[in-house]
Amino acid sequence: MKILLTGANGYIGTRLLPVLLAAGHEVVCMVRDKRRFSEASDFGDQVQIITGDLLKPETLVEIPSNIDAAYYLVHSMSASEHGFSELETASAQNFIAALKHSQCQQLIYLTGIVNDLGLSEHLSSRLAVEDVLKQSGIPFTILRAAIIIGSGSASFEIIRDLTEKLPVMVAPKWIKTKCQPIGIRDVLRYLSGVLLNEKAMQQTFDIGGPDILSYREMMLQYAEVRHLRRFILTLPLLTPRLSSLWLNMVTSVPYALARSLVDSMKNEVVCKENCISSVVPGACLPYRKNLALAFEKIEQNSIVSSWKDALNRGYLDTSFMDQVKVPQNGTLEYKVKMPFERDPQEVFENIWSIGGNRGWYYADWLWNLRGFLDKLMGGVGTRRGRTSNISIHAGDVVDFWRVLLADQQNKRLLLFAEMKVPGEAWLEFKVIEFHGQYFLSQIATFRPSGLWGRAYWYAMFPFHIFLFNGMARRITQFKAQ
Repeated sequence: MKILLTGANGYIGTRLLPVLLAAGHEVVCMVRDKRRFSEASDFGDQVQIITGDLLKPETLVEIPSNIDAAYYLVHSMSASEHGFSELETASAQNFIAALKHSQCQQLIYLTGIVNDLGLSEHLSSRLAVEDVLKQSGIPFTILRAAIIIGSGSASFEIIRDLTEKLPVMVAPKWIKTKCQPIGIRDVLRYLSGVLLNEKAMQQTFDIGGPDILSYREMMLQYAEVRHLRRFILTLPLLTPRLSSLWLNMVTSVPYALARSLVDSMKNEVVCKENCISSVVPGACLPYRKNLALAFEKIEQNSIVSSWKDALNRGYLDTSFMDQVKVPQNGTLEYKVKMPFERDPQEVFENIWSIGGNRGWYYADWLWNLRGFLDKLMGGVGTRRGRTSNISIHAGDVVDFWRVLLADQQNKRLLLFAEMKVPGEAWLEFKVIEFHGQYFLSQIATFRPSGLWGRAYWYAMFPFHIFLFNGMARRITQFKAQ
């Protein structure tokens, strides 16, 4: 079959793609920027890649007319823009209008469980998208899931952050809300199992694992699996705003996403039926087993995808790859050119491993302080870390940076700042050779926004001298154990 996969760079889409290819399907991946799909690990040579922005109908003309089915796997859970619900609805409407010119026989949408009353704004927007898809005239299959547990999933990482870091938690009352977590493997099994399945046509299914747990129970079971002793105190006085700030400061999620999650956690997300079992047979894995499998992937450094690699401002921000070419005019720079006498590949491997668990080689406390201040200002902070400790690709996150270019052949890594700064910032690392001598070239570039931007740069300049020189020296000297 010829399948259209939207959200192909997202957490679910990245994992569903190899499943579809293994089943022998021809896959057309629709992305907003082909530059994020250039790595061999993305199966770029095995699929057809087209570009399209769902908010711009004129960009959807590349959708082939001869597709048999389409997956709609896009949403704006982390978007902070006002009116995102209307934008989500408009995106779905534009997508349907584009599909009307094709021979698509099925539209598959993965959304959230919406059985509770008084839905949050985000869950209400998901339900509105459902309505758009159902009224399209194209046969549909809707899969509604609660939280998804797997290495790199937002839900798993939040539970992990909270439980690993806080021996005693003071938590809001929403941690008593019931949900029915499901493992990523079972989500993929259902997504592939309903594909052009006659029993799934014109159907909406709740999908969930065998366990119905409160968020509190999930954290305590996580603690048991990790052999940790944890105590959780519940306070009814914590407002949604305070809860969001608390989640933002303790975990890796930015404030906009934290607020969306907190608003949605007041709703019970439990399956009301299990009709999917007659369409796609097979038992779902229990919660504890999914935790164990997630940690297997983490320990093997084989996390396929992570929610952190989604764009910081949600799917509405599509331009970050335009920053690959560092501007030359109107910018301020701090350059370090550090000579070294060792194997250049070893130095480049240090560059390749920067951030995350490895840290920044020098004065990590300053990086962590900057990340803490960024969190206070509503930024992403440094808690996002890295998806993998051993591999890195364009579009990945590294703490509060976004990878623009990861070029092993030319030994170059280019990062773009996602922390809150009065301007735009780039950090470039490159191993170069000149007259038989190897150097580490490290360039920090800043394009200030007005006088405040320039004042910020010069105020930080003494720290740059201390930090960037020390970091370059340590990168050339560091030897992994």
